Amino acid sequence: MNTTTTPRTQDVPKTRDAFLAELARLRTAFDRMQPLVELTVRDHALDCEGYVVVWNTLEKGGIAKGGTRVTPSVSLDEVKMLARTMALKNAAAGLPLGGAKSGVRADPWAADIKQRFQAISRRFACLFPEHGGPFGGLGYDIGARPEFCDWFIEATGMPQRFTGKTRARGGTDYDVEGIAGLGVAVAARDALAWQGQKSAGARFAVQGLGAMGAGVVRWFASYGGRLVALADPVVGGSWSLPADLADDVHRELVGKIAVRDYAATRSILDAVGRAEKEGDAVLYSEVDVLFPSARQDVIHVGNVDRIRARMLSEGANGPCSSDARDRMHARGVTVLPDFLANPGGIIAAYVEMTSKVADKVAEAKAMTERVIGDNVRHVLEVAKTLGVAPTQTATFLALQRILGK
Repeated sequence: MNTTTTPRTQDVPKTRDAFLAELARLRTAFDRMQPLVELTVRDHALDCEGYVVVWNTLEKGGIAKGGTRVTPSVSLDEVKMLARTMALKNAAAGLPLGGAKSGVRADPWAADIKQRFQAISRRFACLFPEHGGPFGGLGYDIGARPEFCDWFIEATGMPQRFTGKTRARGGTDYDVEGIAGLGVAVAARDALAWQGQKSAGARFAVQGLGAMGAGVVRWFASYGGRLVALADPVVGGSWSLPADLADDVHRELVGKIAVRDYAATRSILDAVGRAEKEGDAVLYSEVDVLFPSARQDVIHVGNVDRIRARMLSEGANGPCSSDARDRMHARGVTVLPDFLANPGGIIAAYVEMTSKVADKVAEAKAMTERVIGDNVRHVLEVAKTLGVAPTQTATFLALQRILGK
């Protein structure tokens, strides 16, 4: 399977001043961009809305791709922000996909959610590539559950236009397999190795235990990382773990988190953990790696000086403000931005849409590890050579692909 790659070092200006000037030009051009498609669809009888935003496609006749957020408060503006981020993420991953995102304004746990979701899915169908449009279909994001895929296929008859399907349906099952979290864990593992450090024994903290955070815990622990703090409302907030936690208990806790058995996770935490009074206390843990994998804008100028991690690998979309990333870099904290670290889900979606192999899960995992590892090492090397932040280098490389040289 052929994919394009991020620009190599020879495409980057050779001096810091030239790099920063070109980065400023690219950012200005990107800021001037407007979405190719903004669509709102409604079902008045059910009082629900759906939104699709296609930010860009990388070539004429190409498609864009991103997941589907299902929450009672999702809006067109939120979907626009997410589609813009997907443009950066897909470009940073070297995928021949532009950025898109979709949303369904509905309570994912409502009694009539199947009816609402299917009504919106039918209205989205006019944008699918079979009909000449640029939208690559639906996938998983906040609020979406495995049964949503079945509902979509039942409503549209287009199984190829929902990614993240089960193995039985020919998919990569990337939420259950934790492939997005795999990418975030690989980013941290390879960044540590590039810095001459080991993942084995590295203390880490995770905010958020959804599909992303659970995958991060599963995979970074498999590299020898030691979970010392975690947080999610589903387990009662923020918890710290003792430094002398027995290995067998640690393995059991990681295993329960990996399969998102929240009741069992809470039981273990009640027995061995310490509940923190502050819900976001996990963010301020003294760790080798912090994985913010829950919400956007959780680290900002108001709290960034409390961050004690030596590295951040961003699992959530936009968990850190730009100013906070700059402040952490100035303090020597390595920040691996979301669009560099967390494209595992979209890589799996790309494999699902294009691969002809029988075991797409294995291929998606292998491609995620290879692509993200290569990109992280390249970004860190260029950043070191030019004396700039990794976020700046990652942004530069992504914008080059979006906008051209």
